[in-house]
Amino acid sequence: MSNILGRPRIWIVIVVLIVSVFFGTWSIVKSDNVSKLFRWPELDSKVVSPQQIGVSSIEGDLHSTGGPFLTDRTGRIVILHGVNAVYKFPPYELYPDPGKAWNFSVQDAALMSKLGFNVVRLGILWKGLEPGTAPANDPTICSPGKPTDPHQFNQSILDRYLGHLKQTIELLGRYHIYSLIDMHQDVYSEMFDGEGAPNWAVCTGDVPIIKATGRWSNNYAMAAPDVAYSHFWNNDVVGNLQGEFDRIWHDVAAYFSNDPWVLGYDPFNEPFSTRLVSAGDEQFDSQLECFYAGRAMPMIPLHGTPAITCPQNDPTKGVIQQIENGDPNHLVFYEPDIFARHGATNFVGPMDLPRLVFNIHIYCSHRSGTTGNPTDLSACENQEFNSMAIRSEDRPELSSPEQLGGPAWFMSEFGATSNTSLLGTLTADADYNLLGWTYWSWKFYNDPTGSADEGLLYSSGKLKPTASDLSRTYPQAIAGQPSTVSFNPSTSIFYLSYIPNQRIDTPTVIFVPLDIHYPNGYCSVTKGAKVISKTNIQYLDIRNNPKSRKVTVRVVPGHCTSAS
Repeated sequence: MSNILGRPRIWIVIVVLIVSVFFGTWSIVKSDNVSKLFRWPELDSKVVSPQQIGVSSIEGDLHSTGGPFLTDRTGRIVILHGVNAVYKFPPYELYPDPGKAWNFSVQDAALMSKLGFNVVRLGILWKGLEPGTAPANDPTICSPGKPTDPHQFNQSILDRYLGHLKQTIELLGRYHIYSLIDMHQDVYSEMFDGEGAPNWAVCTGDVPIIKATGRWSNNYAMAAPDVAYSHFWNNDVVGNLQGEFDRIWHDVAAYFSNDPWVLGYDPFNEPFSTRLVSAGDEQFDSQLECFYAGRAMPMIPLHGTPAITCPQNDPTKGVIQQIENGDPNHLVFYEPDIFARHGATNFVGPMDLPRLVFNIHIYCSHRSGTTGNPTDLSACENQEFNSMAIRSEDRPELSSPEQLGGPAWFMSEFGATSNTSLLGTLTADADYNLLGWTYWSWKFYNDPTGSADEGLLYSSGKLKPTASDLSRTYPQAIAGQPSTVSFNPSTSIFYLSYIPNQRIDTPTVIFVPLDIHYPNGYCSVTKGAKVISKTNIQYLDIRNNPKSRKVTVRVVPGHCTSAS
């Protein structure tokens, strides 16, 4: 001992190693050294395709008939984990195109599959779908008057765009990964240092376009984008901005209506208007509900707000009905306004429409404008936990005859950070709430309206330490009603409990991330059910015992022993 004590550097190393073993990876995951503790999946390594697990795999249309969960064709409750993949520069989409910045490759899809992701929120942009030829503030479009056809649509451009998108969806589908098609926008248009609308759909009148200094999001406070947003939400120019947006959505939905790997559609990313700031959420949310449901649908205001009166030129049927008319099979993931991500009250009320999913984003206010990382970790953790709890309380209030008990819910954005502590807390909160999610974002793609540390991969293609929190053991499909899901990425211990549904013949399937958390295998212990899959396989299948009233599953690293 005296020799060791005489060498302080060696003693420090030994202490660090002991602490690391005792606390798992908790004290180390904040650095890039995490890659030394985990065996990151290689891009060219063998991928266990979900097709190989037979009847337990999730495939086909998913359903949201009422209650918090999505279900599959067999009645199992489905939980989705995945990432966002959005390209905001021309050609405004990701598809297989080797050597290009927008290339989405087999390696991307294969690595997503190895991480356990079964959904991608895949971005599309209105400017890519319908770029048009007219400039901003064209008087034949932006003059006040009865909305009519703006004559900017080009079928061949739309077909080419959707053909590229279909390549990506088919590639993901080969790995049993669903696509949630997201009409993305931030600050309305590129003309305001954002992305989304084509130039022809920008109407600012005599208000000059002056761009804000500092972070891109400062442009939300500028006068010109406020005018452009206002014309869109009120649909008060002859170019029929809302109506044309809805028509494009109908065409997109019709194109993919029979695609088995399309999960659904997100009509409008993070809806914003300065009325949120100047008049309060309830004022804008009434406009937003009119946009979603159309001015002909009876609307029920929430939280004692006045009856909703839609702008007189809004389409009779809203964007959700246009999507559902184009595609009667898939889901619509509609969002509350942008401030709901910080926990603000949601005033978008119930809509008596089928196949809806209450689609939330969760971010905190205490983040770096450059990196996206928290400037106050504790404040971020508390705010995001409370925001998730508030959205959980909102969901049953959205009950309608079509969806008794409210629609299912889903967290389609969170993260945008390299802080493993924050991600560990957020993913644990999602487990606690039995909530599926897509992390923002798969890659940075030099995002003009994002944060520098948002990508899950470095520019080299190597995974960041945050992959250890996002690649989790979790139930992808549950043959019953779940009560508890938990996973500790530091210890790799997973626990699931659920009430079995004996009417469901297909097994519960649990994804197990072998490469990252179980390089030496795992042991699964069940009560009320039995394991029917092979030992140490990436997809763990559990079949309910015929008379069991409760099923529990525990997964721990290492091989099973007699004590297990």
